[in-house]
Amino acid sequence: MPETTTILDEHPDLRASLHDLYRHLHSHPELSMQEEATASLIEERMSDLGYEVFRCGGTGVVATLRNGEGPVVGFRADTDALPVEEDTGLDYASTARGTLPDGSDVPVMHACGHDMHVTAAIGAATLLAGDRDAWSGTVVFLFQPGEETAQGAAAMLADGLWDRAERPEVIYGQHVWPGVTGTIDLTPGPAMTYSDAWRVTVRGRGGHGSQPESTIDPVVLAAHMIVRIQSLKSREVAAQKAAVITVATIHAGLKENIIPATAEFTINMRNLDADVRDHLLAGLRRVILAEAMASDAPEPEIEEIYTFPLLVNDEDETATVLEVLRGALGEEEVHEIPAVMGSEDFGALPDAIEVPGVYWFFGGLTREEVEGEGPTVTNHSPHFGPQLEPTLGVGVTAAHAVLTARLAPRA
Repeated sequence: MPETTTILDEHPDLRASLHDLYRHLHSHPELSMQEEATASLIEERMSDLGYEVFRCGGTGVVATLRNGEGPVVGFRADTDALPVEEDTGLDYASTARGTLPDGSDVPVMHACGHDMHVTAAIGAATLLAGDRDAWSGTVVFLFQPGEETAQGAAAMLADGLWDRAERPEVIYGQHVWPGVTGTIDLTPGPAMTYSDAWRVTVRGRGGHGSQPESTIDPVVLAAHMIVRIQSLKSREVAAQKAAVITVATIHAGLKENIIPATAEFTINMRNLDADVRDHLLAGLRRVILAEAMASDAPEPEIEEIYTFPLLVNDEDETATVLEVLRGALGEEEVHEIPAVMGSEDFGALPDAIEVPGVYWFFGGLTREEVEGEGPTVTNHSPHFGPQLEPTLGVGVTAAHAVLTARLAPRA
């Protein structure tokens, strides 16, 4: 693969400044909806560039630059980090800690690359502010909190985002991921899944481990539910339809000879089709309730934790974005890919005002890391540390190229 060239090659001082910014953000991550210091830093940087700035949705930041008549274009970057203990070995690795809503003290890390998203957006914003003679129109940057918990876009919308900000004609976004650095991947049409998460509290009747006949064992009951749940995809959804059901946590009991009164597990379900989603949601509830009835147990409690919307890339806008990105980075570095089974709340922002949205991925790992022996490090891993360059340069180049192509050129 030839060496990747990016727009930052023409702006070495900006590149150095952005590297410092990225390292700072990576070292100072904040949990979802707690991004106060991050938001303050963004406000300061964007205000210094001449953008009109206001808070929205608590720790969200909206920054607008008006530059004469022309299109209004939006760009979104998410800002939150994850409760993960970093193990990258980077000299700017996070040692931060935070507090979850349940009061738990946890390590915090930018394990999903949102620090890269913020830095790339500020880089593109800097270039636009410094070259106002080349374009006209209005650009609206949305620095969104709480993507990891599906709270952020909803919070900004509930806080009157589109009553307070210019309404764009199109909104763009991007995400660093475990592709080869220097490359971009983009999906026309449905691109990222619906995602629904539930917490299920199974109720039984506790007692002594030597006398199970006097109890209703919620651990056995939860196990039956979890096994049966997996048959929903394999036996009730057509093989051609994509869906994933994961039970990733289960908690019950305190001692090996005490049958507890309750057990708790969480479910995450993803799919790309509204009818499949409706069927599986109904099926999950049916299986959980029926298994409880079969064990003569009280009705379980089902709590809906969050829902991510389906992310659909507008096909006409996506075709234009593909052309622009290939022109900026090279034909061989920009690829169309099938939908991925990850989820995003980005789509809620354009959907709320019925405008197109386009969302793409840019690679953050070396070719050896992606294609070598052993598993590839993924987002949400404690080892996820994107190559700083050309990853950041590609993120800035992509954002800047797509925005300037959609804004009106100056005569």
